[in-house]
Parts: sequence; C-alpha cells; structure tokens
Amino acid sequence: MDINKFKELMKFYAEKIDIVFDDKQLNQFYDYMNLLIEWNKKINLTAITESEEIILKHFIDSLTINKYIEKNKSIVDVGTGAGFPGIPLKIYRPDIKVTLVDSLNKRINFLNNVISELELENIYTVHGRIEDFGRNSKYRENFDYVTARAVANLTVLSEYLIPISKVGGKCICMKGSNVEDELEDSSKAINILGGEICKIDKFELPNTNISRNIVIIDKIRSTPSKYPRKSGIPVKEPLK
Repeated sequence: MDINKFKELMKFYAEKIDIVFDDKQLNQFYDYMNLLIEWNKKINLTAITESEEIILKHFIDSLTINKYIEKNKSIVDVGTGAGFPGIPLKIYRPDIKVTLVDSLNKRINFLNNVISELELENIYTVHGRIEDFGRNSKYRENFDYVTARAVANLTVLSEYLIPISKVGGKCICMKGSNVEDELEDSSKAINILGGEICKIDKFELPNTNISRNIVIIDKIRSTPSKYPRKSGIPVKEPLK
C-alpha cells in the first residue's frame, strides 16, 4: 500500500474512535506496518498481513483503549507479541511510559528494531515469562496500567495482570465478543488477587461487525505474595 492511501485509511478509521494523528505519527505507523510485513516473512508475528487489516485489526484496535489512560502514566503490555497494543499507544501517546513483555526472544528482537527505527523514547522491552515478571520486585505492583490483548481467559489473565498493577491502578483487558462466562468464572480469582471489575465496555470495530469487550479491573488492595504462581501453573490450575 502506498503511503497516501495508508494515511487516508488511518485518518478515516481513527476519526471514528475520536483520534487525530499528526503527520509524524502517520509516518511512524506506516514504517511500523512495513517492518511488520517484512519481519513476518522470517518469523511468525501475525496472521494478519493485508495492509487494511493491519490498520484496522492491529493499529485501530490497539488504540481503542487510549481513552482509559491518563496523561504521563506508566503502562505495561503483557504478552505483547508484535507490539499490540503497546507500540500503537506509544506512537500516539508520547507522554506515557511503556513496557513491553514477551516470552519469545525473536519477538523482542523485532520490537527493539521497531523502537529503534521509529525513534521511540521511554519505551522498554523485557524478555521473560509473565509469571516471573510479576514476581520480580522491580516490576511487581509498579505500573499505573496493565494491559493485554488476546492472551488468556480472564481467570488466568487476572493472575498475570493484577500482581503488577499498583494499588489504585487499573488492568485493561482487551477481549473478543463473548466474555459473559469468563466474567462469572473469574470473579473469585479477581477478588483473591486484590482486584474488582469496575467497567465493561462493549463495541464494534469501525465499519465492521467485529465485537470487542474491554474489561477494566481496579486494583483495590495489594496482591498476596504467593501470586502469580510459578510459570505454567496459572494455566494448568486456574484460581477458582
């Protein structure tokens, strides 16, 4: 896709979620898209490879949580993969401090390349399992916002996210169309971990019938020190 068509589509979709880009940001997104397509030929980063789908299902989708994030705050993106939602948020919001966490080093290499090529500042990558990240005193209960997109069901996700949110912070869980069963199943785990669901926003991506749910969890008290449990246990033995 040529850059003029790209910018036109980005502006069209962004307007529908109350976002306005400057030209520098549009150029950064264009470079990001091309890096993603190029690297994806070598390593598996995304199944979405068509330009317009990348714009809508990666860039715009990532930015749907922008409105929940206050100015000059810190956010950690857990299981970031190819950088979603963390890098789109950073491009649009230079004021926030972003940390990207992923367990695969080849993805971290890609993310570092994107950060360098786009000349992004105050954004960091961490290679490791989220359970280990959450037990590390450097990161535990240290972030204003914690987010993840398409990582795990809400019970498991809560054990990944809530321990690294500050008390008074928020977990922003980006979910697909059906969350009702997950909400019911996860209520006890969220409470054990020190969280409380404060909002559920349901919407459709612009000009589509693709449903999304944003589940926001307030961190109301400190997480017991035994959580998160060791790597693999939250998936094998979800909190009930």
